[in-house]
Amino acid sequence: MLMKNRLLSDLKKNLSSSNVLETLEERYVYAQDASNRKHMENLPDAVVFVENTEQVQKVVKLANKYKTPIICRGAGTNVVGACIPAKTGGIILNFSKMNKIIEINSENMTAKVEPGVILGDFQKEVEKSGLFYPPDPSNLAVSTIGGSIAQNSGGAKSFKYGTTKDYIIDLKVITADGTILKTGSNTIKNATGYNLNTLFAGSEGTLGIIAEATLKLIPKPQEKKVFMAYFDTVKEAVLTVNSIIEQRIFPATIDFMDKNAIQTVEKFYPANLLTDKEAALVIEIDGLACALEYQEKVITEILKQNNASDIQSSHDDKEYNRIWKARRSSMGACAKLKPNVTTDDVIVPRENLAELVLGIRKICEKYNLIVCMVGHVGDGSIHPQIPIDYNNEDEYKRYKLAKSEIYNLTAELNGIISGEHGIGAEKREQLPKVINSVALDYMRQIKKTFDPNNILNPYKIF
Repeated sequence: MLMKNRLLSDLKKNLSSSNVLETLEERYVYAQDASNRKHMENLPDAVVFVENTEQVQKVVKLANKYKTPIICRGAGTNVVGACIPAKTGGIILNFSKMNKIIEINSENMTAKVEPGVILGDFQKEVEKSGLFYPPDPSNLAVSTIGGSIAQNSGGAKSFKYGTTKDYIIDLKVITADGTILKTGSNTIKNATGYNLNTLFAGSEGTLGIIAEATLKLIPKPQEKKVFMAYFDTVKEAVLTVNSIIEQRIFPATIDFMDKNAIQTVEKFYPANLLTDKEAALVIEIDGLACALEYQEKVITEILKQNNASDIQSSHDDKEYNRIWKARRSSMGACAKLKPNVTTDDVIVPRENLAELVLGIRKICEKYNLIVCMVGHVGDGSIHPQIPIDYNNEDEYKRYKLAKSEIYNLTAELNGIISGEHGIGAEKREQLPKVINSVALDYMRQIKKTFDPNNILNPYKIF
């Protein structure tokens, strides 16, 4: 207790006291994130709002002095427990006040931002310059740049455009001893030494603290259009993905919704979805206006040949937004079915996708659980959303058994247990199922090299 009081005193001396939260109620709020855990196990010792790089350095040096963990937090929307305190407590480092877009450089097609910038807001500002930042996780209206880098977020457009790591060209990172590390350069290409950018992307704040990011931008597509194609079987929907790619058509998005997801969304957020269908594909095309007509013609023909029973398409922004709102509402709609909802993130080679989807459905039926499945099937990625009641001990036990079997199935299908959500605290025990033991040993060595005192988000990933 004495050490904690000294830590709080030093934090207030080095920062504005209004930026240091310490009451039980304040700390309670920051003891959870969107992972929807059954029990709140640990409270942070303090919550600190930082406003610039120098303040981050001061906090890190104090954390070293008192051997206190630091857990970075953006919007807290991650679903794997990546930004909650571990058993040792610690300092929650909140970046909501470091939210400036420092520069959008149209000539270089780059942007420099602070970690607290909201991803959706950033995209809108970039598009005013005729440029485009493609990563688009479903929670982009609230998620932050720093969080998306920490988790290496993907989203629907990753099929064509890649994930967050593909747009990082430089990071300003505060290391575990409070020094500044620059990971790249201000150039689009860089083959000078090891690629540290990709090391920090997806590291979940365990190797360093991102204080600034320089991101690559690309030209904004001239036009875009989205289709929703319905199928009477899951297998037909999944096989259609390959048929599209074989015709050398490269949509921005090929997403998936199963029957439960379609029905649940339509019940709570009516969007004129066809609820009698087993599955639907959400397909977005973009590019030059002159090319869209050709893409639409080819894709429509492929959909018909693959037994699509109905096709809806957008003709204006209202219809475009209606379809995407339906797809992005799946988690919120699912949350209305029971007091708690969990979502996961498993990914397999696309050739094994149908087996994964049907296998997850079979597992959930075995344990008498509701599951609504959506995903980015162009990538082979599926998000099973399972609503449950944590107060029902039997249901919770069945849920835990089902999750373990889903991970086992994913491993058997040569997949991995996260394509974009990360590992955090939720999946760390499952990691050996899909990661080679030698690789895990090297990862632990990297962690020890960057963070010898284990103060950066400890007990996450490993």
